[in-house]
Amino acid sequence: MSKHQLLMLDPTAERDLEMINGMLPAGEFDVTTPAAEDAGSITDLLQNAEILVTRSQPVSEKLLASSPNLKLVQKYGGRADRIDLDAARARDVAVALMPLCGCIAVAELAMTLILALSKQLIEAHAATVNGAYRELGIEPKQTSQRVHAFQWMRLPHLQEIRRKTLGIVGFGEIGTEVAKRARAFEMDVVYHKRESLPASMEEHLGVRSVSLDELLRMSDFVSIHVPHSPSTDKMIGAAELGMMKSSAYLVNTCRGPVVDELALIEALQKRVIAGAGLDVFDFEPLPFDSPLTQLDNVILAPHIGGGTGGAREKQMADVLENVIRFARGEQVQNRLV
Repeated sequence: MSKHQLLMLDPTAERDLEMINGMLPAGEFDVTTPAAEDAGSITDLLQNAEILVTRSQPVSEKLLASSPNLKLVQKYGGRADRIDLDAARARDVAVALMPLCGCIAVAELAMTLILALSKQLIEAHAATVNGAYRELGIEPKQTSQRVHAFQWMRLPHLQEIRRKTLGIVGFGEIGTEVAKRARAFEMDVVYHKRESLPASMEEHLGVRSVSLDELLRMSDFVSIHVPHSPSTDKMIGAAELGMMKSSAYLVNTCRGPVVDELALIEALQKRVIAGAGLDVFDFEPLPFDSPLTQLDNVILAPHIGGGTGGAREKQMADVLENVIRFARGEQVQNRLV
């Protein structure tokens, strides 16, 4: 039996190819990848490829036309914005996505922080365990369906996130997963990135693109999902925090230096914004004497957004499981075409 020809469209390091081969059934696949230093090396590989796996490389009509034996494009990720679906459909090439578990883990934490901030969860917990009712002249009493002490602490900033506006700064795989979850809570979602998504994808996700300044001014919650680079270093500073509503919350689960930490501390101390949920910091672990630890309007976490660890291997295993299913004629997950 001839082997299925699997092309990793993004240049893939030798150690990663070894990992991939170790995850595939022995003798069933021949795995190749273009040489990083030779853009022309892909031409011959496309001629033989039956299955393409892509993470960041576009799959255009021209590329599909250069792949006469192609049967499946498998995206290493949850968005198909750089894949020409119409061209794939016309050539009877299947297209499937695979949302990444690491991205989902970060998105879940971002939503956890948004929900916790909206419910003043830290204050509520502290009031409950510290017996704050004693200072309010309230005595515990037996409860029933009709007799209870609803909101006895009178927390002043409780809110529902339904119909609130979430602004997502950076809209890659993680931002997309956050948007999906926010829309499930009936939030209005706007985003900012260098290149807007195609209109059809915005409609599918229920989001719209705005400028960064507009996002900051209109959002009730701002969640940051950009990589740290010279262009994003301290991209959220005093000026940007000053644009936000005084009732708004900032959530950062990407990298600490994307936010000017000193400016954020001052904004939180002076109530320029209502609060923040932070999983990342300038220094990690967060120094025990950081002023952030003394604030009552911030929720802090020890960089847990990546989930349970091993995401890289688990993500690749999920992608390859879909590839194996397709090669064996079984139903694949998240098929678009």
